[in-house]
Amino acid sequence: MIQVQGLVKSFGHTYALRDVDLEVTQGQFLTIVGPNGAGKTTLLRILATLLKPTSGLVRIDGLDVASRSAEIRRRIGFVSHQSLTYSKLTVEENLVFYGRIYDVPAVKERVDTLLTLVGLEARRHDAARTLSRGMQQRLSIARAMIHQPSLLLLDEPYTGLDQQAAEMLRQLLQTITAESCTVVMTTHNLQRALELCHTVAILAKGRIVHEAENTSLTLDDFQQAYWHYVGDRWPR
Repeated sequence: MIQVQGLVKSFGHTYALRDVDLEVTQGQFLTIVGPNGAGKTTLLRILATLLKPTSGLVRIDGLDVASRSAEIRRRIGFVSHQSLTYSKLTVEENLVFYGRIYDVPAVKERVDTLLTLVGLEARRHDAARTLSRGMQQRLSIARAMIHQPSLLLLDEPYTGLDQQAAEMLRQLLQTITAESCTVVMTTHNLQRALELCHTVAILAKGRIVHEAENTSLTLDDFQQAYWHYVGDRWPR
């Protein structure tokens, strides 16, 4: 689903990403962890075709991000720090709007399915601006899933959520993963990183410095690896 080779991204003389290599197979859940400024958001924005690589190869589902971005965008869903929803529209109107952008067939039925999935049926007629931070995040995921993408990109989705909202988001992501959607999520919380992923990678100073399968990996082992590569023993 994702093939990255020798990816470099610079902003003037500042390098955000340096020689990044990455492969993610269909249905895999990859979590990328790293401190602030490591390049996590830049990497996801490149995968989402919102930024162009300075050099290197990036392909999504076999398509090159530099030349076939329009096709790629119809195959991905992206949840960023901003909700990308319209505050004056209702929850339902937001999803119908995005569904029509993507030419989703039977869009109202798809909206009903998503509202059930994210637990917002009771708020469907409420303006998006009235939602709590956790509910806005669930609406953002529903927006990103409206066209049934094969790849879901999540940039720090737990940021600003209280414990109850974070648990609801975890359950939602667990459901999405069970449907064989490929997921790439960034976070700086190591415990959250290991909850759902198949593979975890550490990004530091623009490079992937460590990658491991999450089969028998313990939180303590991962914290030790993070401390070794990043120098921060207890990231939160």
